[in-house]
Amino acid sequence: MAMKIRLARAGTKKRPYYHIVVADHAAPRDGKFIDVIGSFNPMLGKTDEARIKLDAGKAAEWLKKGAQPTDRVLRFLDKAGVAKREARNNPQKALPGKKRLEREKLASDAAAKVAAAAAAAPAEAPAAEAPQA
Repeated sequence: MAMKIRLARAGTKKRPYYHIVVADHAAPRDGKFIDVIGSFNPMLGKTDEARIKLDAGKAAEWLKKGAQPTDRVLRFLDKAGVAKREARNNPQKALPGKKRLEREKLASDAAAKVAAAAAAAPAEAPAAEAPQA
């Protein structure tokens, strides 16, 4: 049986609260679970001690049994010193998408046409000023 350590949502609308649970991988997010090993309250400040409550002993026990944590839970476990999370690196993340590149190319082509048309047009001679009386 494949097990996951994941978050199960509780709380009310616009007031989330999560239980950190061990569940079968096929069970629904808020459905049947095997064990509760902690809680997570995202409404509290990041420096608040009560934001994440985690039973590190239970978590380590479930990891030894083969339970796979989700990425968010793995962050919690890493912070608690139970499991190591490898930092991710995606150098492609900051690059613009295909549509934006197409729009920029069209805009630069249009600007080049305007510049070429302005350079091809003969420069108008300044009109001679009439003497003032």
